[in-house]
Amino acid sequence: MLKYILKRIVWSAVTIFILITMTFFLMHAVPGGPFNGDKVTPQERANMNKKYGLDKPLVTQFTIYVGDLFKLDFGDSLLNRGRSVNDIIITKFPYSAKLGLMAIAFALLAGIPLGAIAAIKHEKLFDRFIMLFTTIFISVPGFVLGTLLLIIFSVLIPIAPTLWSDTPQNYILPVITYSFYPICYITKLMRSSMLETLGHDFIKTAHAKGLSKLSVNFKHALKNSVIPVITYIGPLTAFLITGGFAVERIFSVPGLGKFFVDSVESRDYPVIMGTTIFLGALLIIMNLLVDIIYGLVDPKIKLR
Repeated sequence: MLKYILKRIVWSAVTIFILITMTFFLMHAVPGGPFNGDKVTPQERANMNKKYGLDKPLVTQFTIYVGDLFKLDFGDSLLNRGRSVNDIIITKFPYSAKLGLMAIAFALLAGIPLGAIAAIKHEKLFDRFIMLFTTIFISVPGFVLGTLLLIIFSVLIPIAPTLWSDTPQNYILPVITYSFYPICYITKLMRSSMLETLGHDFIKTAHAKGLSKLSVNFKHALKNSVIPVITYIGPLTAFLITGGFAVERIFSVPGLGKFFVDSVESRDYPVIMGTTIFLGALLIIMNLLVDIIYGLVDPKIKLR
């Protein structure tokens, strides 16, 4: 186990370095810059570029940036003067994390039972309704659903707040929007896995021994069917707790996703790099944890 973990850590570090390199050079390849506004004179632009080192060759800028990363220094924001990227992540990440974790919990609590029951009720009315519902709504983008919910429950039926004030009511619509796609996906994934498990010989043997359907379905079949869902939880967690960019903008959530969108629009290079690296590292860590959990959930899975 230790050897496997160390090997994964090494490959994770290589992956993060590739991510840093690609993001840095692709970001600077995009036309425009942080100081290219109409109200900025050429002399002011040149002075600002010199101040932040943007006048140096790209390779030199990259070397300096990587050196700062080893000190865990993501640099200073160009848009939010006087604020470091580290400070932005520390202060804004908790909003995204809280929202994301609530959405994950809601998605699991709804998706796993719905998928399991749909598999048990295979080809019956409940199963057909669930499959129709998930097939249609799994393709609805989050920003479309979020806008629709905001119009219905904040404008037409004004029961939800439109401005963010960090109250429980503010989390209801964003959590529903966040978790809607995961619920549909987890339901379909769980149903498919459960149907496959119910056809295995050990399930037939359990029925032959006289065990109740409830015991066979939820004690034996459910445990073996949930493994594909665990695989999905890794990248889902990393994405949701880091921030759904469009959804946070719609509901004015002061999270990391909102700052990322603002930084892209304003070419705030340090914030773009910092949030991208943060998301990438979080995604890799979650995938590593998922692989380890595999061995705990199913002892038949060996980590090599």
